[in-house]
Formats: sequence, structure tokens, C-alpha cells
Amino acid sequence: MNHPYSVTRRQFLGTTAASTFVMSATSSMRAAPTPATAGETDHFWYRLAPTLPYIDSQRDNQAFAYNAGEILLSEDNGRTWPHRTKFPEANQITFSCILKNGNVLFATRTKLYLSTDQLKSYERITVKDQAGNDYLPHTPQDPARPGWYFHPLDGVHTWDIDGREILVWGNYCNVLGGPVPINIYYSTDQGQTVKIAYAFGHNPNFHDRDAKTNAPLGNPDNPVICRHIHSVVYNPTEKAFYACTGDHDRDNRHECHWLRGTYQAAPDSWDWQVLVSVNSNSRYKSGGINFVNGSLYWASDANGNNGTLPHDRGIFRCRPEDLADPKKHTLLFNPKYESANMLIENGVILSAHYAPASPYHTGFIISPDMGQSWAQYDLQQFGRRSPVRIHKQNSDGWFRVDLRKGWIERGDVLFIKPKT
Repeated sequence: MNHPYSVTRRQFLGTTAASTFVMSATSSMRAAPTPATAGETDHFWYRLAPTLPYIDSQRDNQAFAYNAGEILLSEDNGRTWPHRTKFPEANQITFSCILKNGNVLFATRTKLYLSTDQLKSYERITVKDQAGNDYLPHTPQDPARPGWYFHPLDGVHTWDIDGREILVWGNYCNVLGGPVPINIYYSTDQGQTVKIAYAFGHNPNFHDRDAKTNAPLGNPDNPVICRHIHSVVYNPTEKAFYACTGDHDRDNRHECHWLRGTYQAAPDSWDWQVLVSVNSNSRYKSGGINFVNGSLYWASDANGNNGTLPHDRGIFRCRPEDLADPKKHTLLFNPKYESANMLIENGVILSAHYAPASPYHTGFIISPDMGQSWAQYDLQQFGRRSPVRIHKQNSDGWFRVDLRKGWIERGDVLFIKPKT
């Protein structure tokens, strides 16, 4: 029997750019860096967050969380919660982001809110569409399933561009909660104004029509459809955003795309180009996009059927201009199973397994040296969980990760601190 905080590590052989760590059965327990630490592997410490409050996001020393009927803000990485206020729909929160000036933008399934005074108060934010009109949630066919308009799969959504912080994210939706249109949202004024940067087309496989108007969900003039967005990220070298989507082929139409978008501040306008549209058994069915020193990194979520096996999976790197040419990609590591989440920070690559399609219960993939060596860990004690929404390290050095039940149902929050 395993110790309740032991770590089972599967032996594996993988493709890497250099050496690969081959793991033994279990790790030893040594002194942890903080009293709250529950366990460790050879590469990181980890600790499970309390069940409540549910810590939904973090930035530097700040953390945003919610209990039943209230929202909370910490200034010491969740040790204390001095800022809190009542919020009746707290259990419906699907997204939050702490901005550089301290504003907190957060969302329920269909509504977006902003606090500018450390949660003393908050106000409803109405999204603007690309024409500048109010963009309001549709009337659902089933009132109990209004959809998730603002929920992301990734955890990094803000970047400093030419002296201004810009917030950009896409919604991972049409899995739980009901059908919704798929959009890339943005704000250039610390969340006070949120607009649509890109609106995908109407997907008849997932989208109801508005129950009142019978209007199709999504942009009826856009032929590019998807099920949801996996990742949106900024490349400072090109001054361009990249986005990738899922999920499969529907009626001979691809849902897996990579897009590249550039933003012009003066006219407040976007220019988006579709770079790749492919079958879902492809490395382009992916997530976890990262840019480091001008190179593009991503993790493959390939799982479709185009007659080619094994699936086109792995963690890849290339120059951005070579994205559309697989011959110019470098396979850094192949975990064998689906992965659509990855974050790179301070030379550490942290990725994870998709639990329903992997023998790992709660599987993590890590490289401490930008892909020269790799390790995988199965934190079995947490059950069947998929790690998603990886947030950057806080001021104490901990990544924050959602552990979702199955794939997307809210479960637990885990903190991971690399040993580098």
C-alpha cells in the first residue's frame, strides 16, 4: 500500500532532444519548504489547497477565491483573506483574473464583473461586440443550462505590450453547462471595457438557436467553426497573438485550427488569419502554447481518427514561421497520451495528462531545463483528475493548477513548486 502522500512514477521511454529521466516506483518524503506542503517528487513539491475557499486565480502575492455566497481576496498567497464581500452566485464562477493595477475581473457562467477596490464593491461589465454594440448572453433553450461564456482552459491571460497591459482570453465551452458561442475576448483598460477580438461561426453540432429570437449562436458570417478554444497567447517577438481550438471533424468541417492575430491600438482593431485547419488526429489539435526567446512550444491533444496510428502526439517546438510545416518541428518529448495544457516559466516546462484518455490518475509532465530532460509523475492519491488552468508562480514560487474531475468538472486546486 502506498503512503497517503507517496508518488507513483511510471517508467517510460520518450523522445527528447537530449537525456530523459526514467522514474522508479515511488519517491521518498523529505522536509518540505513550507508547513503546508503535503508531498514531493524528485522535481517538485506539491500541496493540495483547502476545499474552501476555492482559490480560482493568483498573481504575485495575491489570490482570488470564493466560498458559498462570497468572494475573497488575499494579499499573502492565501494565508489570510482580509478582503471579502457577499456574492450570491459564487458557486457559478467560471473565470477570474487579477490585473496589474489590482482590479479583479471575474465571471459566472454568463455574466462578467469587475472590482476596482479590493472587493469592497463590484459592477457588471457588458461586453461589446466587434461593431461596438452590447453583446448580451443568448436566451437558452434550457434555462438551467445557459452555458459558459467566459471559462478558459489556460491560466495566463495578461501581457504588457508597449507599456500597456492587455487582457486576452478565449472560452473553453460546449462541454458542461449548455451551448454557447465561442469568442476571443480582450480588454486594454484593466477590465473596465471588455470587447470581442474574434467571434467563431455558428456550429450546428453544438449550438442551439436563441430561444427568443431564433438567431444562430456565433457569427453567422464566419465559416470558421470550432467547439471551444484551448489556448490564446502572445508572442512579443512578432507582436502577435496565437490561438488554437478543438475539437473534431463535424460533417466534414474541421474544428481544429490555429489562428494568428495582430492588434492595432490606435484604431482598436484586430486582424486574424487562420494558419492551419486540420483533422483532430494531428499535433495541431493542441494547447498550452508558449513562446520563449522567439521559439514556439505547444503540447498535442491529438485523438481523432484519420486512419493514421499512432496518434500525432508530443510536446513540440518550432519557429513561429514554420508552424504550418511539420517537417520543421522538433519533437521534444512524447508522453504517449493526450495533453492540452502546458506552461513554461523560469526554464521549467510543466504539462499534464488528460485523465479520461490516460492510465495516469493525475499525471504531470515536467522538464526542469527547457526540454533537455523530462520526467512524468502520477499523483494517484488525488484520484482521476485532469490538471488544467496552470497559473504562473506566485511570489512564493508555487504554480496554481486546477484538478478537474474527469476532464472539466470542478474538483480541487493543487500547488506545485519546482525544485530548480
